[in-house]
Amino acid sequence: MTGQFKKQLSLMDLTFIGLGAIFGSGWLFSASHVAAQAGPAGIISWLIGGFAVLILGIVYCELGAALPRAGGIIRYPVFSHGPLQGYLLGSITVIAFSSLIAIEVVAAREYAAAWFPSLTVISDGVRSPSTRGWLFQFALLCFFFALNYYSIKTFAVANNLISILKFAVPILVIVALLYHFKPANFTATEFAPMGARGVEGAVSAGGIIFAYLGLTPIISVASEVKRPQFTIPFALILSIVLATVIYVTLQIAFLGAVPTDMLANGWQGINEHFPLPYRDIAMILGLGWLALFVVSDAIISPSGCGNIYMAATPRVIYAWSNSNTFFKIFSRVHQKSGIPRYALWLTFALSIFWTLPFPSWEKMITVVSAALVLSYAIAPVTVGALRRNAPDLERPFYVKGFAVLGPLSFTIASFILYWSGWNVISWLLGSQIILFILYIVFSRFVPTHEVSLAQQIKSSAWLITYYLLIILASYLGTFGEGASHLITEPFDNIVVMIIALICYYWGTHTGLPKALIKNDDEA
Repeated sequence: MTGQFKKQLSLMDLTFIGLGAIFGSGWLFSASHVAAQAGPAGIISWLIGGFAVLILGIVYCELGAALPRAGGIIRYPVFSHGPLQGYLLGSITVIAFSSLIAIEVVAAREYAAAWFPSLTVISDGVRSPSTRGWLFQFALLCFFFALNYYSIKTFAVANNLISILKFAVPILVIVALLYHFKPANFTATEFAPMGARGVEGAVSAGGIIFAYLGLTPIISVASEVKRPQFTIPFALILSIVLATVIYVTLQIAFLGAVPTDMLANGWQGINEHFPLPYRDIAMILGLGWLALFVVSDAIISPSGCGNIYMAATPRVIYAWSNSNTFFKIFSRVHQKSGIPRYALWLTFALSIFWTLPFPSWEKMITVVSAALVLSYAIAPVTVGALRRNAPDLERPFYVKGFAVLGPLSFTIASFILYWSGWNVISWLLGSQIILFILYIVFSRFVPTHEVSLAQQIKSSAWLITYYLLIILASYLGTFGEGASHLITEPFDNIVVMIIALICYYWGTHTGLPKALIKNDDEA
């Protein structure tokens, strides 16, 4: 049955959705990985990640306030560049969002194994779920599904309660570890043991950008927000600023609390001593009570984040379906509950699938981070194009200085994507090119669009070129296994910057002649 989304979410609800999506498993695992790659300079990595996401968030504010749509992250590129671009972004975003749900239940299971070792099997250093562990993950997914099935408000109330609980523990960790702070740790070895490459790599492979990326759930539920023109921008910016302060302080506390004698060989390999960073350091410092709180929160935090993405992913699938490039049945909204239930069932199935082949949190975050950054990176190009092909669109939040912020945010996002490494970029962007070809080949079977196929290809050519050039730069560059290292630092980053700027201006100037804005899901 088809219905309309219901505007039930307040500013507090939306801010907690943003913070709840940001504070998942990222803070629980990243500290030791960041320290191993960047040492004390990991603080700079956190600031880079926060700055990048803040700029992208400000850009998203203009879109979210002007066009509060369910699954807006998919809808906006359709409005500006046509269904083909929405199709490409839809595929990668649904993969990223649904697999992120799986990552969070994997994280909850790994920490729960500190109490119940039978949940995890360790083989050759790889932590995989046992049969009991997988059933534990499945039970969490069923719980998320049930919370989201009946009402968005039911989900929001549960999320607010979880958020209050899970933010108390990071603050407790900060206070306890700062009490054991050792300034000597910051001078006992090099400040940046791997140089700029370590600082850059920590942003992607260290889990930093993964830890920050919680903005899209705010956009995904935009149709269900009260006073969206005010609430969305405020919630976006507030979520990022608060998260940055907490993440940087947590990293400083961790770096300063590590026993100095463990740094005899430097920071490299420190993650092997702290696979569960805050729980392990609490045990080493004799703070068993803190370890108890950390493990408890380590089940709550990822669970809360997974619950948020269980809510956001159906809205993305709904938007993808509404662009006529995915099965139309997923665009149906249950009239009484206001929930896209068919899309929710698909989300549930996908999240179960992603728990099957992946053994650990570390193995999954780099791929998902790259996919999420890619979905974020399109926003500046979309804003630039809409300013050209929808000049009369009312923009309650108008980003000033966009002539600088637009290309800057796209370039920074391109850096983060490039830092993910060749082994991730090659198949992630390669699969997008394959999907582009399949769209063209099977276009005759796709419902008729208001935009011709020729115009869709013209408006999306910049994106395919961008994919190809980033793949080439990644192969010739220095990040990831398989990279040829033919272009060394800092010249590889310069090449990526040039690619990003060329494609950004190309993309903003080749949007549709007139924006394809629809109002079909507004309440």
